[in-house]
Amino acid sequence: MPTTTVVVVGAGHCGLAMSRHLTERSIDHVVLERGEVANSWLTQRWDSLRLLTPNWMTRLPGFSYGGDDPDGYLSAPEVGQLVRDYAAEFAAPVLTGTTVTALRPSEGGFVVETDSGEWRARAVVVAVGATASVPHPLAAQLPPEVVSVAAIDYRNPAQLPDGGVLVVGASASGVQIAEEVHRTGRAVTVAAGEHVRVPRRYRGCDILWWMDAAGILDERAEEMDDLVRARNLPSMQLVGADRTVDLNTLQALGVRVVGRLGGIRDGQAQFSGSLRNVCALADLKLGRLLNTIDEYAGGEGERPEPTMVPGVVLGTDLRRGEIRSVVWATGIKADYSWVDVPVFDVRGRLKHEGGVTDWPGLYVIGMPLLRRRRSTFIDGASADAADLATHLASHLNRHATESVSAS
Repeated sequence: MPTTTVVVVGAGHCGLAMSRHLTERSIDHVVLERGEVANSWLTQRWDSLRLLTPNWMTRLPGFSYGGDDPDGYLSAPEVGQLVRDYAAEFAAPVLTGTTVTALRPSEGGFVVETDSGEWRARAVVVAVGATASVPHPLAAQLPPEVVSVAAIDYRNPAQLPDGGVLVVGASASGVQIAEEVHRTGRAVTVAAGEHVRVPRRYRGCDILWWMDAAGILDERAEEMDDLVRARNLPSMQLVGADRTVDLNTLQALGVRVVGRLGGIRDGQAQFSGSLRNVCALADLKLGRLLNTIDEYAGGEGERPEPTMVPGVVLGTDLRRGEIRSVVWATGIKADYSWVDVPVFDVRGRLKHEGGVTDWPGLYVIGMPLLRRRRSTFIDGASADAADLATHLASHLNRHATESVSAS
């Protein structure tokens, strides 16, 4: 059985950031990847997707964007190639085509089972990221003639049948897919639940530039009033382009906006009547964000118009043929079903404090708001990996000291 000090599971940008910091500390390790390096960027993104953060925010340990378009937005293939080049640059010890099937504790550390054999390690870093769609409980209730597509499986409008499309969810993926599909001439309806509204630009700069400069992205997890809720909020309504796409933008294009999809009964889609309240809350939170930016910058910028709320639509008959397909933009999650370690709560969520689990030697990276707001983005991987590498090194030192004392 091969032995190493640390096994990192996943060769995306977070796993490689961790590998870089372990390399700098001369900590022996291996990175196990089920596909290829940057696999999810190359295989689980729709064709037109671009990074939501501007290129200047594409930073990893020992690397920062050096191209001629710092304010542009990388395409998914470009991100994938960047991550691959990054792995090659420091010769990351990656084993591709190696699927981890189980992780269990053992004496002195862990056993990592894979489809090509077992590894033994003193510590493990789980860096698989969110690569599995969140099954919507209503998907199984759609009429059989309505095509159902999870956003993670969506590639382009051509894979959808002719006719109307219902997009469930109004976060970043939902608004982008809705706009793209509408531009092909299809009638599009967006079922909007809770969402985080932000403009692409404010006072002449990208909104993320302001959030970076004002220190908002560096707010630490322990400083947040309701961390559990913050970690489960939808992604910001941003697109990888120098323009804003929100519910107002979509409605101006002719997209119909309705409330959250609450049920499907006898072919009837049922929408919540609380859309006005949901939009008012999103506008309120946007106002608070812009207030924080104005306090930092001084003065006050021009504010976006309040969200337009159409007349209440409480339902539509999915059997009439007006809606031929549904795209579920309701989120993605990480798959931890292979982790056979008691680090989950009663709802099956992996428990951790800033990436440090209750089980000594087991760490996780790549989760939203892991240690700070910046953790949600590629730009946050460096600081998170540095913190975890420091904790991991201390764990290894304690383990070595205890072993010497015992002998």
